[in-house]
Amino acid sequence: MENEALNLPLIPLRGMVVFPYMILHFDVGREKSLMALEDAMLKEQKIFLATQKEAKVEDPKQEDIYEIGTICTVKQLLKLPGETVRVLVEGEERGRIVDFTEDEYFKVKVEKVPDEIDKDILKAEALVSKLKDTFGAFVKLIGTLPEEILDSLDDIEEDSKLVDVISSYITLKVDKRQEILEANHLDERIEKLIVILSNEIEILKIEKKIEVKVKKKIDKVQTEYFLREQLKAIQEELGEDDELKKEIKEYKKKISKGKLPKEIKEKALYELNKLKNSGQYSSESGTIKSYLDWILDLPWGKETKDNLDIKNAKVVLDNEHFGLDDVKERIVEYLAVKNMSKTLKGPILCLVGPPGVGKTSIAKSVANATQRNFVRISLGGVRDESEIRGHRRTYVGAIPGRIVYGMKQAKSMNPVILLDEIDKMGSEYKGDPSDALLEVLDGEQNNKFRDHYLELDMDLSKCMFIATANTLDTVPRPLLDRMEIIEVSGYTYDEKLNISKRYLVFKQLKEHGIEEKMIKFSDSALKFIIEGYTRESGVRSLERKIGAIIRKAITEIIAKNKKSISVTTNHIKKYLGNPIFSMERIDDEDKIGVVTGMAWTAYGGDILPVEVSVMKGTGKLELTGQLGDVMRESAKTAYSLVRSIAKEYDIDDEFYKNKDIHIHAPEGAIPKDGPSAGITMATALVSALSNKKVKHNVAMTGEVTLTGRVLPIGGLKEKTLASYRAGIDTIIMPKENEKDLEKLPSALKNKMKFIVATEIDQVLNNALIGED
Repeated sequence: MENEALNLPLIPLRGMVVFPYMILHFDVGREKSLMALEDAMLKEQKIFLATQKEAKVEDPKQEDIYEIGTICTVKQLLKLPGETVRVLVEGEERGRIVDFTEDEYFKVKVEKVPDEIDKDILKAEALVSKLKDTFGAFVKLIGTLPEEILDSLDDIEEDSKLVDVISSYITLKVDKRQEILEANHLDERIEKLIVILSNEIEILKIEKKIEVKVKKKIDKVQTEYFLREQLKAIQEELGEDDELKKEIKEYKKKISKGKLPKEIKEKALYELNKLKNSGQYSSESGTIKSYLDWILDLPWGKETKDNLDIKNAKVVLDNEHFGLDDVKERIVEYLAVKNMSKTLKGPILCLVGPPGVGKTSIAKSVANATQRNFVRISLGGVRDESEIRGHRRTYVGAIPGRIVYGMKQAKSMNPVILLDEIDKMGSEYKGDPSDALLEVLDGEQNNKFRDHYLELDMDLSKCMFIATANTLDTVPRPLLDRMEIIEVSGYTYDEKLNISKRYLVFKQLKEHGIEEKMIKFSDSALKFIIEGYTRESGVRSLERKIGAIIRKAITEIIAKNKKSISVTTNHIKKYLGNPIFSMERIDDEDKIGVVTGMAWTAYGGDILPVEVSVMKGTGKLELTGQLGDVMRESAKTAYSLVRSIAKEYDIDDEFYKNKDIHIHAPEGAIPKDGPSAGITMATALVSALSNKKVKHNVAMTGEVTLTGRVLPIGGLKEKTLASYRAGIDTIIMPKENEKDLEKLPSALKNKMKFIVATEIDQVLNNALIGED
């Protein structure tokens, strides 16, 4: 009977699945399998082959073996060296394990599994036809199976046999092969086989594409190689050199002609030798050529001759800049000493001041005065140390730092190098660029500065470094220690007038291509622009306003066919509209609790009125006017000081218990900070609490302590100028700032009275009416 059960020995297979009608051989080595094989030879050579679920299991149990397998006939046995036997089997039909016995070897009761066939004959024919076509395409693509297989398939009449034969030819994973073997319905088995074959065909197509591309690339590289070799041979026959040899000859010529120091020359020749050995088309040759170009482009041993004529330097500096006497004096001193010693190292100056006062342009004037080459290195926003020192050549795309770039641009070893915006440098995880500048700006070390890219000593000691900064707060102390600080204060109104007359108007007329006689500015017009349309320490905004007026004047000349225009205040209003700024003036009357202080801003100086109001209350102290932390502390210090000196100025001892005090700095939208309003707030408090008026023509500045000492402040020049413009004629200031009066213009000092104070008593006695 077709479904009768057979008792057969079992061999578990590892990593393979046997299909019916499939002939294959495999090696048997496990003891149980060998015994099962011996039993099969005694029982009509029949054996059952089923696959293990996990090939790694050495001693499988029933649950480790698939139920569906193949009943096979053993065709041949061959003993191999050792305990292994090679067996040849032929698959006959599918079987299912219905009973499992494990003794000396595996014995199983197997039930044959017949195919379930669909009654729809047309569908079956269509599936078989599709299977044959798909398998044919697979055979053609894979290339490892002979095409004669396709002819042999035509002789198979049974569809189930055809499917099993095709299954045996496909190399698949064990789980996929087992899935096909277990498919009981013939149509299902064919459909699975078609899907598997279709996937394999797609994979084979992609592999073929990749193979073709790779082959093309390999062929192209080989062709290029052979062509290059042929080209070399032809060039040698014709006596011509290839490109690399030409480049090496050119480099040798440059190295021998250049005035390179011994160490630099040795390094260049070493790199040239590496270039010879690297070959023209190697990736390293480009890196070596770039390195050699940098070495040969730098001005080793080249220096410009200094013009040490002091008189000429003074003339050049005065012609190009108005004011800035400290800077000019320092440059003249340097030239004078260099004239005597001939060996002085270049100075390292740092010009500190508000924007637009000429810090950057003075460096160009210094270069013109000394007849040195000039190079500007912008440091604003630099955050990486390698921007200064360069990248090591081991990195892809490595380049030298900005110092080496600057020396290449300067074309001499003793240029004037401007380090612009040194206070705007940042830092990040890659390093702090200010640390890299420590060596550059150290006169004792910079004669052997090493850039990471070049890895060669470069002498920077003959360079004249001029750094610029708006503030020193963000510049690290070690860096400040290496520079000579020169403060460049803001310009007075008279200085701005002179600068605009002598430089700015002429410069703007030249930029617009206009002759001087066509557009002329009156002094009153320039003053009007300075006071009404600009509020700054420098002259940048002033220059822009003059440029705007010139453009509008040119338009008017062309539109109205005029020959020239003399610009007056009326023209300014017409061209620029109403004034933007109005100069703050002091009140003409003395008031109680209102004191004029002095402040420094980024635009220069300004006056800072402080008002104090006293009311009945419980001793509260209110501070308003957008005061910063330091200014708030100054107010509290002044408050405590007034409590300690209350009796001396007829102030109620208990005012801190029964009076509320409100201190206010007008223009509340503008932030204010700093300790210099200390004496101003103390005076306003005493005035309000003692009911004594404060002189309206007096302004004051100075920090105050709890014991009444008056401490020095900064920005006296700017503060004094602002006070003068506001109508102040008397200034009270700290004794220690007396030395700063030298920086004030003589005309200003003659028009104003300066009172120096060391204690708060001196301030109050000179500010309060009735305390003289």
